[in-house]
Amino acid sequence: MFKPFNKLHLSVSVLLLSLSSVSHADALYQETSEQGEVAVELVAEGFGVVWGMAFLSDDEIVFTERDGKMGVVSISSGKVQRIEGVPQVKAEGQGGLLDVATAPGFKAGDWIYLTYSKDIDGEGVTVLARAKLAKGKVESWEELVVTQSRSDTGRHYGSRIEFDGQGHVFFTIGDRGVRPSSQDLQQHNGSVLRVKLDGSVPSDNPFVDNKDVLPEIWSYGHRNPQGIARDATNDRLWVNEHGPRGGDEINLVEPKRNYGWPVISYGKEYWGPKSVGEGTHKEGMEQPKKVYTPSIAPSSLMLYTGEVFPAWSGNLFSGALKLTHINRVAVDDKGEIQGEERLLEDFEERIRSLRQGPDGFIYFSTDSGKILRLVPAK
Repeated sequence: MFKPFNKLHLSVSVLLLSLSSVSHADALYQETSEQGEVAVELVAEGFGVVWGMAFLSDDEIVFTERDGKMGVVSISSGKVQRIEGVPQVKAEGQGGLLDVATAPGFKAGDWIYLTYSKDIDGEGVTVLARAKLAKGKVESWEELVVTQSRSDTGRHYGSRIEFDGQGHVFFTIGDRGVRPSSQDLQQHNGSVLRVKLDGSVPSDNPFVDNKDVLPEIWSYGHRNPQGIARDATNDRLWVNEHGPRGGDEINLVEPKRNYGWPVISYGKEYWGPKSVGEGTHKEGMEQPKKVYTPSIAPSSLMLYTGEVFPAWSGNLFSGALKLTHINRVAVDDKGEIQGEERLLEDFEERIRSLRQGPDGFIYFSTDSGKILRLVPAK
């Protein structure tokens, strides 16, 4: 259950915290979970919408803000170094500077990977890029994949990044607000894409020999996938995605599969109680492993493998924007969903990004401009 703190004490404590000096001695929030007592600690605050985070070292997190800014924060001190030289992004609607990720085995000086929305003739596209960081600046910025996803809407860019540890990077694209495009394989809209670390197309991609399909496509029929996580132990790729009014999904993604949007959906139209598409099932289209009705508005997805929370090993964690919590989903050895727990519901923050830290804690960002972590309560 939620254990409220004295409001005066909390407000004074928050005022004393700053980007240059952050104390982890006092938790901002504490509750009882199935794991036991857990608490939220502040790492840093005062940002815009922190869309993505990745670890550069045991003590450093590189983060993106949707309005186009980047920075590196020290976990131990809370000090922030702003990164210069970030190219301009199309920071309109749901677009902007989006995810940031580091490949397995990352060390200082290696590539970091980013997705963002780019303006092309007044329309937005999702782009995968990579760059290196040196002395507080971006160096060697490379656009790896400028996707064929142009739309004049400001919606549904995706986009999250994941690696398989075998020289490939996956990233997600939304339908860009144009529903039928998720079934059009001559566009990247509504797809999970797979490329090599240099952006080239792997020879074993599922559609690489089909001239009617863009070769980067791994799976399609997605609406707006804003979370992706790989289970290396079981060789599984998970994606969560926004449904319309109801019908958010967690999907176990396999190559060449069609996940149905907008032909099938568990959601309703925004303008009335009418189902989207033809129904919830159709031959040749995959079923989600989990459906959320009402919508939680999932953003980011993480598979927990640490030792700090042993009861949560192998569980999926999703940020929830609309219903403001961290959604924990238990998964069995066969990849079937066994239940969920809603953490931090009374914390009342839109959870945007989730990452497991090298220390085994769960780090997350909020749309109110905070970077925090979930730890066992003291």
